[in-house]
Amino acid sequence: MSSQFLSKLLLAGAMASALVACGGGSGGGSSGSTSTVTSAQNGNLSLSISDASAEDWAAIGVKVLSIALVPQGGGSNVTVYTAPSTAPVINLVQLDQLSELIGNAAVPAGTYSSAVITISANPGDVLLTAASDPSASFTGTPGATIPSSDIEIQNTQGAAPNLTVTVPVNFVSPLVVNANSNNQFDIEFDLAHPAFLVGRVPAGGGSPLWAVNFRGPLRHHRVPDIAWLVLRHLYGEVSAASGTSMTVSKEFPTEPLVSPETYVATTQSITVSLDQTSGAGTIFYNLDSSPVTPVTISNFSQLPASVLSALTSGTEQVRVAARYQEDGTLAATRIYASSSFDTVWDGPEGHVLHVNPVTGMVTVQNDLGQPVQFQVSSSTLIYFRAPQSALADAAPISTNGQQFVADGNLIRGFKVHVTADLTVSPMVADSIDIETARFDGAISSSSTTGFTYTHHFRTAADDYQSADNPNGITLSYIPNTVANGTNPVPSADGAPIEGYKWWDFAYPVATFDCCASTAIADWVSAGNEAINFGGMLAAIPAYGTSFAAWNSAASTPGWAAAASILDPSLLPLGTVVAPLAQKSSGSSIYDFTMTVPGAASGTTATIDVNTATDGATLVYEVSFVNNKLTITPLDITQSANLMTLQNTLTAGAIVGVYAVPVANASNTAMGYVLAYFSGDLPSMQMSTQE
Repeated sequence: MSSQFLSKLLLAGAMASALVACGGGSGGGSSGSTSTVTSAQNGNLSLSISDASAEDWAAIGVKVLSIALVPQGGGSNVTVYTAPSTAPVINLVQLDQLSELIGNAAVPAGTYSSAVITISANPGDVLLTAASDPSASFTGTPGATIPSSDIEIQNTQGAAPNLTVTVPVNFVSPLVVNANSNNQFDIEFDLAHPAFLVGRVPAGGGSPLWAVNFRGPLRHHRVPDIAWLVLRHLYGEVSAASGTSMTVSKEFPTEPLVSPETYVATTQSITVSLDQTSGAGTIFYNLDSSPVTPVTISNFSQLPASVLSALTSGTEQVRVAARYQEDGTLAATRIYASSSFDTVWDGPEGHVLHVNPVTGMVTVQNDLGQPVQFQVSSSTLIYFRAPQSALADAAPISTNGQQFVADGNLIRGFKVHVTADLTVSPMVADSIDIETARFDGAISSSSTTGFTYTHHFRTAADDYQSADNPNGITLSYIPNTVANGTNPVPSADGAPIEGYKWWDFAYPVATFDCCASTAIADWVSAGNEAINFGGMLAAIPAYGTSFAAWNSAASTPGWAAAASILDPSLLPLGTVVAPLAQKSSGSSIYDFTMTVPGAASGTTATIDVNTATDGATLVYEVSFVNNKLTITPLDITQSANLMTLQNTLTAGAIVGVYAVPVANASNTAMGYVLAYFSGDLPSMQMSTQE
């Protein structure tokens, strides 16, 4: 997906997890009368952070300074996280549908309506590194780190060196913390939000400037069943290990990466148990041995005395692939241990860039935007994270990685964490954790048995293709008898889901029935919609992102779509022809018409704009004055702001639109994001999604 007014962001995710941590005390304040917080008893919050993915970026690093919960009905905010004195930088790109576990918080029992997130906003506090192989339309330099002088963080407050951004986050539904029980709080940094990162090249040329806007892209998500959360590998120093559990002090890898890699220590103490599930167990890797021979254990006494002694020395470093159990405790699927942090960190970890199915060479992008190559051999084990099932999470889906790759089962865009033998060159993968199996692109041939994705990359050899389709990959659906998490819609109260599910990125999940018996038929209808403009542009198809499950009954062996998101389509920048006006008396829908570069002569697009509170079009003013880039939201549910938009969208005004095609309405789309411009105006040319 590309844009002249927004950076390309692959729309990938809404079912993710939590941003939180540990602490106590209170701070700030909120208005109201009666607080529902009961401080006499506490509940435990499982705390982590997640986001969607971004093809154009290798690193988007942020420092979260604090998190506070706002009691429903009033009372003082409850601080649940305060960063250590050296706040760690968290690379959001590595959290593609994953949760970064930060810790656990003891929180007063009660009901909370929102949260306040504070992010550090001094120059250099937000790190941006371009991907080594971004989309063809990306305006930056591949693999380059963006200078802090070219990053403009929006809505800062205070003065350097203590600049911050405070982001209020309303909850989809109230967060109820029950006493003496494990609870969950979910917030997502949505890299897919079109107004999160906005890039513009100065009028006189030069390096692009990037505006980073946290207000809007930071949101709450309700994930009722913690056992389905996929956790990023946890790093820490072992402080105790005996019997069936160990305690680690949480550590974050240093960002930007250094060589050898070091860590940022925290005060978070996390307990992880060995997996006691019959037939599973925890796979333990002593990375200081040669060769590394994994052993499966259910008690630390099963380790050799020398290994156990090192583990309890107080200096041993570990990387843990963990999963939440239904009671909120953590169980380790795999543990990697060494006396050196650099050894347990060295992966590589990242998104797959290139796969050569003939030679078995795979390239993964690291946090520095650098491609890292490794060899997949016939003995490479392939795992697919499935935390909801201890047995599935612990068992490899393939014991012959070379054949797995040759069969086309490892795809560009998958998020992986690799354990490799670094003593040879190129390094050889011992095992590959596939953490997210993501497919995305233009949708075609959508039917009740499957659909096809087409995706063109900067490197043509990476384009989607399969044995039966040289121009795409066809996915079937998981069977309707396969467990598929729980319903995120509050009205469904976390009801179990079986079979395929999907939702529309452009509508609130709280109002969208993602999982009914008609889910596949509704997806087929939505996926076959297109906006047909003719001319050079022809049709703009529907776009989507899907997350696949392995080896379901519908596709044995292979990937099948378990969950999908219908992404809004990007229209080329155009100019207003007919101004914004109400469609009918009393309607919440307004519309305007605009030119579409590349369309057939005389063809215009009609853009519907929703002003209703529950589904309003997101409107932003993009101001570029004296090489300063500012992103300002306009809440058009307010009558004064709606009038401002009407006064702005007059004939000739330049607009950019992400939209969802309206069924049975020629050249009409419902606007999801609408941008208008002031100051130096963007250039006009045809640009579409990849």
